[in-house]
Amino acid sequence: MLFLEYPPCSTCKKAKKWLDDHGIAYTSRHIKEENPSYEELKDWVAQSGQPVKKFFNTSGLQYKALGLKDKLPGMNEEAQLRLLATDGMLVKRPVVVTEDGIVLTGFREAQWEQELLK
Repeated sequence: MLFLEYPPCSTCKKAKKWLDDHGIAYTSRHIKEENPSYEELKDWVAQSGQPVKKFFNTSGLQYKALGLKDKLPGMNEEAQLRLLATDGMLVKRPVVVTEDGIVLTGFREAQWEQELLK
């Protein structure tokens, strides 16, 4: 399982602790130092069944600085994915990608229990 995180992020720390507490093995990747590529994001959005908008960190400083709340609705999916691929800080975190195709963004404990403890 791939675990994309921004180590100083408190939500990422909670998620990592949850994975550790449940004995779930993962490979950690620093989302800012090695941001997801366009191809990765495209695959993850398709696997998740979620719209691209769900992958944006809407509470992030970069999101707000770029005025994306107003710009995203006018952008097509490819343009949104290309923008996401430019900066890991735009991506909602943490992101979990399992080998069997489960993709989760953000940390909602109930959802993680349902999806990862099957």
